[in-house]
Amino acid sequence: MKIDILTIFPDMFTGPLTESLIGKARDKKILDIAIHDIRSFATDKHHSVDDKPFGGGPGMVMKVEPLYRALSSVGAMRKKNRPYVVYLSPQGRQLGHALATEIASRKHVVLVCGHYEGIDERAERWFDEEVSIGDYVLTGGELPAMVLIDVIARFIPGVVKERASVEQDSFYNGLLDYPHYTRPAVFKGMKVPPVLLSGNHAQMDVWRTEQSHERTRRRRPDLLKGIQQKKKRTKRRIK
Repeated sequence: MKIDILTIFPDMFTGPLTESLIGKARDKKILDIAIHDIRSFATDKHHSVDDKPFGGGPGMVMKVEPLYRALSSVGAMRKKNRPYVVYLSPQGRQLGHALATEIASRKHVVLVCGHYEGIDERAERWFDEEVSIGDYVLTGGELPAMVLIDVIARFIPGVVKERASVEQDSFYNGLLDYPHYTRPAVFKGMKVPPVLLSGNHAQMDVWRTEQSHERTRRRRPDLLKGIQQKKKRTKRRIK
């Protein structure tokens, strides 16, 4: 998968994209990630990427010209085989499992990191999706871009060594993950559930499914409600 990042703060990505699974995936050429400084596409002597908003108001607005040139440089203006362009915005569609898998299925993704009061509205025609990581405002789109990359990378074959690890994660089947334990079996009087030490894998599977449902019921009952509604819709279609 190829990912191009358009940002005015390229150095922010150095740590997150060179360590852990992301760094290893890049070394193995599973992920091809390039970072582009939008300032380098500005033509004035100060490399300006922002200006005061028309009509007045607080803050600054990202200019459309440098962003257009940056998008053009990564193929976003092509009519054929153009990349999927994502703008990280608090006004966008909230990032969740379904959206993450949708973006992860793309071969080439461009991530646009906004700043200031936002971008010139005329640039939005070049975006395929606006994505938010929550109902709050950050100083810029860099951190959301890092989060999105980390989320979608897990769905790309070869990034996570064991595919089963991804399929058993929270949200993969609509539920939260079950509890996990490792050695020692007893720590300060706290014991690992006996079923996990029994060697009976059928019983372990039942226990894990029950725990997953119970944890979801206690912590995220809204997820169970969504699953139930989906089942009802499926039944109505079958009838």
